[in-house]
Amino acid sequence: MNALPPRFEGSYKVLIVDDHPIVCQGLQAIIDSQEDLSVCGVAEDVAGALEVIHHENPDIAIVDLNLKGGDGLELIKANQSQGRDLPILVLSMHAEGLFAERALRAGAKGYLMKQEASDKVINALRCILRGELFVSETLRIRLEDGAKDHPKNDPVAGLSDRELQVFRLIGLGQGTRKIAESLHLSIKTIESHRRNIKQKLGIRSAPELIRHAVRFNEQN
Repeated sequence: MNALPPRFEGSYKVLIVDDHPIVCQGLQAIIDSQEDLSVCGVAEDVAGALEVIHHENPDIAIVDLNLKGGDGLELIKANQSQGRDLPILVLSMHAEGLFAERALRAGAKGYLMKQEASDKVINALRCILRGELFVSETLRIRLEDGAKDHPKNDPVAGLSDRELQVFRLIGLGQGTRKIAESLHLSIKTIESHRRNIKQKLGIRSAPELIRHAVRFNEQN
């Protein structure tokens, strides 16, 4: 893919938001090797990312969905709610079936699996910086057909973004108090989410909820 048109101030500035140092180092090496792209900052959580955005004014951000004390959807929504026009590429280990359309609805401009070759990351960044949407051909067809983001027979697709976030954290072994602290929410709010999740998934007990959540994380 051809490089982007020259930018008056220099190369296009990229923010990396991921809580895995090795991933960040790898991405930075790939990006900084390009003449038209350079990394302006790295953050491991939403608060850190917003601080870099404020001080460095990046042209684009690469965001993982799993972040320290939160997730990438929160950052995407915060970026939108604050009126910022920062384009975001989600780079995730999660299969796009359940997560990609949620990310795009929240405001992301692209979705790429971490298993993809490194040259696809550069291709995706340049594509988005040109004002285009970057998704797989399978997802593009599904979006054009107006299909839902997951098969209708999967009740997890009926969870809200926040409920899905809580569900994932339950599967990681976090209790109600820990989840509340991580998401900066009250214990009462997390308990309400847990009740809603159980109702939507047809789950009756806390141990069953944990089993379902663990299995979901293993499969996604």
